[in-house]
This record gives sequence, structure tokens and C-alpha cells, in this order.
Amino acid sequence: MTSEKVEVLTQIWQDVLQLDCVGPHDNFFDLGGDSALAIQLFTRIASTCGQQLPPVMIYHVPTIAAQAELLEQPSNPELSPLVLLKSGNLDHPPVFIAPGLGGGPAEFFQLVEYIDAPHSIYGLQPRGIEGFDEPCASIEDMASFYLRGILRLQPHGRYILAGYSLGGLVALEMAKMLRNAGNEIALLVMLDSYPDRNLLSKFQKLRLFAQKTKIRFANRGRIPRSSIRLGGLSSRDGINVFAPAFERVRESAFVALRSYTPAFYPGPVKFVRAAELTDFPKNPAAVWRGIISKIEVDTVPGDHVGMLTREYANLGAVLTRYLRQAT
Repeated sequence: MTSEKVEVLTQIWQDVLQLDCVGPHDNFFDLGGDSALAIQLFTRIASTCGQQLPPVMIYHVPTIAAQAELLEQPSNPELSPLVLLKSGNLDHPPVFIAPGLGGGPAEFFQLVEYIDAPHSIYGLQPRGIEGFDEPCASIEDMASFYLRGILRLQPHGRYILAGYSLGGLVALEMAKMLRNAGNEIALLVMLDSYPDRNLLSKFQKLRLFAQKTKIRFANRGRIPRSSIRLGGLSSRDGINVFAPAFERVRESAFVALRSYTPAFYPGPVKFVRAAELTDFPKNPAAVWRGIISKIEVDTVPGDHVGMLTREYANLGAVLTRYLRQAT
């Protein structure tokens, strides 16, 4: 890396983070950076260096030195889908957690701080969210993409998989693939994860319709919260030129969800549902009956979004219990 590139990046980092001194090997997040500041950082890099990189790259190149090397590469880098969220003990198998529709590893940053377990925790980053590759076209493709990264890190052993919303479906497919290859699934957790409503029974559809009608009537005059966040970033504001990559990933995920028909899974699943009902069925066990051999359901406060963005302490406590039971 050239000293000129390091000097330019250092000035950008100091301006964005409002710090007087930043070293080439200082970690962006240790200095107080977050997803919103990452957007500002990469916008400045694009305008100053003439190279446009998406903000999600901050998880792969969180230092000035790493960014300088990346900017000198002649082609787009091949990125691992694994983003380390929390370091752990190598004697315990790592935890891999897949994000929801339109989400990314950042949506788990607060949650992992409340998981009291010795395991390393990795968030999974969807293909195409960095703007280089085409997004996955099916749930099965997503599972295969993530597994290639997982198997490079953990070629064998007992696997711990989790997924939020759409990510729960992907985690379910990964578990099937790993079991079919002769591997053991130590723990599979689905966080408020459901198949497309078209796969529900007629009775379940009627109950869901009645439930949503009741909620809309109760919330009349209030602005509903969106259940989809752009790549796990804190806001749509300021994403500007980076938005198309996120939108392509989200739209592909919608298509993948609509076309996904889950096959039978012969292993146990821990399922965590949100206490406040929104657009999802009240009884997940009834939805997954006949598809999952054994399902254990826990409930945490909040709605589908709030269980992850506001009730992370409660959700973290449940996941801590699961991990201790699986160890």
C-alpha cells in the first residue's frame, strides 16, 4: 500500500469520526464507528479517491491499512460471506446466523452483546449486497452460498445455525444440506421465521387475515413500522448511490421466498416467536407441523422487528440458554 493512500484515508477517517488521531491499524468500530458513519466514510472515499465501494465493505476492511490495500487492487475482491460479530473460545463450535430479508450482519450487533456464551458468532452477509455479484435467486442458493464460507472456516464438527425471519428458512436449508452430507447439527434456531403465506392452510390463511384486520383497525391513524430494513443499516437516508445493490438483493429475496417450498426436516428446531403479532401467524408450531419433526417454541417481547431491534436483551437470554443446553 502507498503512503499517499494511507494519508488520504487517514484524513477522511479523522473527519468522519471527528478524531484528531487515527492509526492505520485502528478498527473502525472500536473508534466509535457504526453503519451510518460507514455510509459517510465510503461516500467520502468515492468522491476523494474516485473508487466507489459499498458501506458493507467496512466489515471486511475495518482499518485504514486494509482499505488502502483494497483500493490498490485491480479488480473487485472475492469476499467471504462470514462477518465476525463476536470472538469466542476455539474449543466451542462457532455460531452462524443468517439475516432477514433486506438485512445484513449489522442487524445482530446489539443482540450478540447479550449472548453470554463462549462461542464465536458470525453474521452471514448476502451475496450481491456489496454491489459486485448477482444476488442469490433461491433459498437453496442462499444456503449453498453461505455454506461455502462456513465450510472453509469449519470443515467438520457439530454445527450451530440460526436465522432471523427469511434467514431462518436459509438456516433450515443449510441444516438439511449438512445433515445429508453426514454432519451433526448441534443446534438450529429459527427466529420468527415462516414460509410464504401461500403455503399456509386455508384455515391458517383465514386466521391470519382476521388477525391482520384486527391489528389494522387497532392501529388506525398510526403509521405502521416497516419490517424490512436496508441491509441492516440504520437508515435509508444517505445511502444514495449504494441503494441499487441493496434493492437488488431485497427483490431477489422476495422472489426466493415466494418460490420456496420447504421439504421435511428430520431434526429438532428451537423457534423464537414475537409476542406482538403483526403479519405472521400466531402459532408457529401449527405452521411447521409436518415439515419439522420436532419444534420447541419460546416467546420474547416485541413485534417481528422489535424483538431484534429493541428486545435484544430478552432474545439474547433465550439464545444463551439454547447454547448452554447444546454444549
